[in-house]
Amino acid sequence: MQPNVLTNAYDVRSGAFQTAGDASASIKRKLKQIGVDSGILRRIAVASYEAELNLIIHSLGGTLTLEMSPEKIVLVSQDVGPGIADISKAMQEGYSTASEEARDLGFGAGMGLPNMKRNADGFDIASELGKGTRIEMEFHLK
Repeated sequence: MQPNVLTNAYDVRSGAFQTAGDASASIKRKLKQIGVDSGILRRIAVASYEAELNLIIHSLGGTLTLEMSPEKIVLVSQDVGPGIADISKAMQEGYSTASEEARDLGFGAGMGLPNMKRNADGFDIASELGKGTRIEMEFHLK
């Protein structure tokens, strides 16, 4: 970690639909308190919510980490899970591998990864089958 970078990590449990949105709401509150521009705040809120839901729906659990510096905000989603077999397919709007339970609750429309990429200034995803997925999103403040 670089100097002048503040970090907050949020553990997200697999299948924890009852707490869906708690981590992303906490991130939004924290960034609002420090005065992040409302347009940037909105994009981070969307991306963090989508990342949190993906951890709940598709993984065996993971961490959503917020890294703040004067120049940028970085969100990192790291999970333990099945991994993504075809990232290019997973990036297509409407493609979803969500369970029937998730769909019955109104989640799993296949917009998570596309929404994360669309809202971030920088987006990187890496996944290994049987190990998990790491998504890093960058948001410029200046």
